[in-house]
Amino acid sequence: MPKITPHLCFDHQAEEAVGFYVSAFRHSAVLNVTRYGDGGMGPPGSVRTIRFHLNGQEIIAVNGGPSFRFGDGLSLYVSCENQEEIDELWDKLSEGGTRETCGWLKDKFGVYWQIAPRIAWEMVNDPDPDKSRRAMEAIDRMTKIEIDPLVRAYNGL
Repeated sequence: MPKITPHLCFDHQAEEAVGFYVSAFRHSAVLNVTRYGDGGMGPPGSVRTIRFHLNGQEIIAVNGGPSFRFGDGLSLYVSCENQEEIDELWDKLSEGGTRETCGWLKDKFGVYWQIAPRIAWEMVNDPDPDKSRRAMEAIDRMTKIEIDPLVRAYNGL
């Protein structure tokens, strides 16, 4: 197990959520499932934890009961290689959820995601303050991030 592993706590939707996430990301799979026994927090045989990976990133999901809620103070950042990958993940993960600004979305389970091109991080951290500012301003005006307009803004075009 990696030193740091995101742990998503659901009320009772861990199995459904993990199935949804594994279907959205290429090269993803469920690694392990544990189930509640008698006297557990959930009905005997229901999912307790699921260890899975999304394109190599290990994550754990747990059914912990109704006290667990997701908030916008934490998101899963997905660094995409091209517009096709952005479009595919944006469409899949936002299905039944809400689309926010700056490449953020909240999926139907309440988990926040940031879907962005790998180059966006490089652009907003460029040592040239004008390029960095133009990239940030372009991202701020977008819902789903579009690479071509971002590159044009970054280059001052």
